[in-house]
Amino acid sequence: MVSTYIATPPKKRPAELRAHKAGECLPVYGLPSDSAALRPRMRARDRAVIERALSILGSYLGSPGAVLDNPQAVREYLRLQLAGEPIERFAVLYLNSQHRGIAFECHAIGTLTQSVVHPREIAEAAMRHRAASVVLAHNHPSGNTEPSRADETLTQTLKHALAWINVRVLDHVIVGGDRALSMAERGLI
Repeated sequence: MVSTYIATPPKKRPAELRAHKAGECLPVYGLPSDSAALRPRMRARDRAVIERALSILGSYLGSPGAVLDNPQAVREYLRLQLAGEPIERFAVLYLNSQHRGIAFECHAIGTLTQSVVHPREIAEAAMRHRAASVVLAHNHPSGNTEPSRADETLTQTLKHALAWINVRVLDHVIVGGDRALSMAERGLI
């Protein structure tokens, strides 16, 4: 469950976010840099495979010919980024006007059952990345991918807030275990 209640001050962002070049891995901000921190129960070999898959998908999502018209590829990228996390994380995949990846940024780290999302931070980051659209994502450590009422409310809140700055919310993906649910495919966006 994701909540919009503001309980903690916003965390600091990297001072300078550089644009990535075609063929480079999509920049990821706000997640631990140590792969072991992301997937604590995995063997080193499995973590290495996941890191390689993320690198390949990240370079694909940001490459000039890769328009994100394949929801399955986006779900797989988000599943690899967020699955196995022991606490809830809320992140955003920022896209340009041609639906190519600009960056992936974690905005909220929560507890076992919820995270606090600041709509102002999402809007600020969308402007900083010069995004035309976004894909929202968060994980459910329980493994259940069904959206809660709070998830639906947050999605609509962010959709309305981002509409003011002409940024479109394309989807909200919920990752649970080895599955990922698209709220857009369910007709909830």
